[in-house]
Parts: sequence; structure tokens; C-alpha cells
Amino acid sequence: MIDFTMGKIKRVTGRGTGVREEDEKPANWAGDSYREYQKKRKEELGKDFKLTSGRGTGTKNWADAPEKPSTKGYTVSTGRGTGKRKLE
Repeated sequence: MIDFTMGKIKRVTGRGTGVREEDEKPANWAGDSYREYQKKRKEELGKDFKLTSGRGTGTKNWADAPEKPSTKGYTVSTGRGTGKRKLE
């Protein structure tokens, strides 16, 4: 039986030379949870926060960056391009 309770997880760091233990938390690196995190972070940093692009040669204000549209209903390819599925 696998127990999926919140606990400690090990993260490998420094090209595999180190390990650090930290509390498990919900992933927020994709989807709606990431959009919410990004919106909250944008409010915390304020209007004058700059984004750099092009190896640091270009900058623009984060407040001027457009919101990403939802991907609901998009079709994506799977299995080396041999299959497809619709995003919900």
C-alpha cells in the first residue's frame, strides 16, 4: 500500500552532488495553480518589476506583459506524434 500523506521529500541539488530534505507541498508549476501563483506574485512585486529577454539585452515591465489565454479545448499530440488528445 502506498501512503500519499504530506511528508518530507528529498531534492537532488548541485549536479547530483547534494541532497536536501524539505516539506512536500502542492505543485504549482503548471495549469491554473501556476496562473494563480503568477498573478499573486505580480501583485507582490508591483508595476516597476522588469523582465529580461534575449540573453539580457531586452527588458520590459511585467505589468505590460499580456495574460496567457486558457488552453482549454486545444488538441495536443501524444506518443511521438502518433496520437492526439483534447485538453480539458
